[in-house]
Amino acid sequence: MINKGLLTPEKDPMGNAIADYARHHKAGRLRVFSSQFDEDEIPVRKLFRTEKQMPPLEKRALQLATGKILDVGAGSGCHSLALQEAGKEVHAIDISQLSVKVMHLRGVVHATQANLFDERFCGSYDTILMLMNGSGIIGKTENMPVFFRKLKQILAPTGCVYMDSSDLRYLFEEEDGSLAIDLSGSYYGEIDFQMQYKDILGDSFDWLYIDFQSLSYYASENGFQAELVQEGCHYDYLARLSIKS
Repeated sequence: MINKGLLTPEKDPMGNAIADYARHHKAGRLRVFSSQFDEDEIPVRKLFRTEKQMPPLEKRALQLATGKILDVGAGSGCHSLALQEAGKEVHAIDISQLSVKVMHLRGVVHATQANLFDERFCGSYDTILMLMNGSGIIGKTENMPVFFRKLKQILAPTGCVYMDSSDLRYLFEEEDGSLAIDLSGSYYGEIDFQMQYKDILGDSFDWLYIDFQSLSYYASENGFQAELVQEGCHYDYLARLSIKS
């Protein structure tokens, strides 16, 4: 089931880390757990990067964004602030109450606590940005129809979505180049995550990394077309999604 909820501070590790960094210009460890991988850590300072510090895929997406823009999962507001500085109109949304407060403090003009998949969220946008592995919030491939149905509701007829993701197949490559993937199991880009910041432990959640070929297939099956805009340096890419004419 796709996540349609919002985050309160007591269940929001990332939001608390973002709030700490905004107040003190430093934060503790934002730890990431998964049943599939070893423990990892997100450097909180990277969530506050300027446009100059952003990777090429993100810079390209910001350049291509036009008209009325929706910044989904905006976090600290780094993309929205860059868009505002370029004179563009942007609405930032995030499920984190704390992140939205930080965005307001940092000068994001239009920031709202909202979940893209909530039936009450509506509007009409020329560009929808889903960056920093924007496909993640879809959770699982089985949620693709729900995702594309929502896009049809809020995307202007000639609008487009710029979304980045990564192909995780490199994690399963053997020395001979073959892939150690169980084809009878779930899609290899479906990952479960849980975060902890200080004593704040969030709930486990599903996160989707999807290869471009699979994204193209699901887009076509749901009335969209996918275009590969740019490839990154490590199996990542930026895609453009638009409604089929």
